[in-house]
Amino acid sequence: MRTLPHLPGCYRYFAADGTCLYVGKARDLKNRVSSYFRRTGLSPRIALMVAKIARLETTVTRSEAEALLLENNLIKTLRPRYNIKLRDDASYPYIRIGSEPFPRLSYFRGGVDKRSLFFGPYPSSSAARTAIELVQKAFLLRTCDEANFRNRTRPCLLGQIGRCSAPCCGRITEAEYALDCRRAEDFMLGRSREVLDELEARMWRASDAWEFEEAARLRDRIAALTQMRHQQAVETTGGDVDADVVAVAVREDAACINLAMVRGGRHLGDRAMFPKIDAREREAAPTRSELIEAFVGQHYSELPVPQLLIIEPVPEDPELPERVSSLLSELAHRRVPVVTEPQETRRRWLEMCVQGAQIALMRHLQQEGTQLARLKDLLEILGPGFEPASGDPMDFSVECFDISHTQGEATQASCVVFREGRMQSSLYRRFNITGIEPGDDYAAMKQALERRYAPVARGEAQLPSMVLIDGGRGQVEMARQVFDELGLDPTIIVGVAKGEGRKTGLETLVFPLIDGERRAPLTLGRMSKALMLTAEIRDEAHRFAITGMRAKRAKTRNTSKLEDFEGIGPKRRAKLLAHFGGMKQLKNASAEDIAQVQGISRTLAAKIYAQLHGQPLVSDPEAPNSQES
Repeated sequence: MRTLPHLPGCYRYFAADGTCLYVGKARDLKNRVSSYFRRTGLSPRIALMVAKIARLETTVTRSEAEALLLENNLIKTLRPRYNIKLRDDASYPYIRIGSEPFPRLSYFRGGVDKRSLFFGPYPSSSAARTAIELVQKAFLLRTCDEANFRNRTRPCLLGQIGRCSAPCCGRITEAEYALDCRRAEDFMLGRSREVLDELEARMWRASDAWEFEEAARLRDRIAALTQMRHQQAVETTGGDVDADVVAVAVREDAACINLAMVRGGRHLGDRAMFPKIDAREREAAPTRSELIEAFVGQHYSELPVPQLLIIEPVPEDPELPERVSSLLSELAHRRVPVVTEPQETRRRWLEMCVQGAQIALMRHLQQEGTQLARLKDLLEILGPGFEPASGDPMDFSVECFDISHTQGEATQASCVVFREGRMQSSLYRRFNITGIEPGDDYAAMKQALERRYAPVARGEAQLPSMVLIDGGRGQVEMARQVFDELGLDPTIIVGVAKGEGRKTGLETLVFPLIDGERRAPLTLGRMSKALMLTAEIRDEAHRFAITGMRAKRAKTRNTSKLEDFEGIGPKRRAKLLAHFGGMKQLKNASAEDIAQVQGISRTLAAKIYAQLHGQPLVSDPEAPNSQES
């Protein structure tokens, strides 16, 4: 440690067996690493970790902000045992106003760009969609996609009922539409009073001029904006229109970090996250200070930093606000205050956030208790060979496979993943099945299993605790053959055979033939907790397979319909679909609209239109007699 520099960077602790214990960041590597080896003042969790440290690695960075980004990447790749890992990996939604001549109002997830306007992030998709609905109702911005917008000849339903200004049909000029976009931007940024005052003044002017229909429309827009203010209030009384509020609740070896978002002076709602605490270290749970610091590091490394952060006071760590403020200020390239004793409106925000954390944690404990009981029941029924290596039932993992097709058409296999006591939708996979006889479910299952577990046989991935097959003895035997060919352990394969009449509660668990012996099937009964968990996983695999198959079938049918058209080859088909955005929009287009596509003559456009609508082909009298190339 004597050779460590007084520079920012990342440090990594390793155990004697090479396992990564902890990854951390520091503004001063020498001071930070030295603090772990003092005799007093360490939390029980950190003291337990320090006793296992055998090796240290460090990486110097140019700033603490760079160290934070490196720390998050290392946590994802090394999966250190003592780091606090947030389970919530979902991206946050935004509201987007595009950069087109008539900008589109839309729901958005992903990386933001500089051309469009983005508002958020919002704590949940429902909060963002509700805000979009109210903004559209108040400012009449379009929400249709570009293909629909370019090819409409009359207003859509929203335009007909007065929920959209119908710029697609020229009902509003570009300048007037841009003014509505500016008003929407002002309102979303917290300047709601100015927008309401302007609309109210316009309403009274229209009323004085006896333009009562226009006055009524403005009245409805004012009502929509007022409703939005009430639904998303608490209103700010100062200049801090963007703030995040963080509260922590800890109970029964579980923790909840609740994030409340205030944007544009409006309280948008809460988002609760539940850090994963290693079952082997339950006696040394992380402190509130460690939880808050871990959340700030992981959350703001990928999301915008607000103008203000409000957190609960942590008496045992009085330097926490200063450390967090310093890190956030470096990330944002501006001063970001961290408040622990807020007043007035800010205090109400914090009180609401604390209460939300406590309620979310109680609900989480109830759900986790129910799921834990289901897992224990299933493990007890399955017996030896299925227990996770850690001994914690919550580490039990399942991958479930199902096959879906329509009389052999658009065959797809689904693989859904159950891990850490919940379905992990980000790990789901679909397999397009090709090269088999239509309707051959055994061959489809064989192909899906080979594609999924070939990397496991090569040592590039790990097996789950159980492989669940939606099917009976035949499907299970096919899975066993695949595992035998790949050199994998087939004892973890379990099939779910549907009962009489496919009624839930009558399913039977089926096991493969191992060394000439087969375990007797298990009928669990309607009230079995293990069956409830198994049925939940199986039904999710079925749902995921069906939705994928239907999408593939629709795409295949639409594409094949164009392929059968006279005079349409691959290049023209691609140009048509790119121009109109899909078969639905193409079918709604007129022959004149189709002729606007590059490479499509009026004669060919008339033929395409006729074939789309099942009409007899009629030659164009004005067209030349030359053959269309």
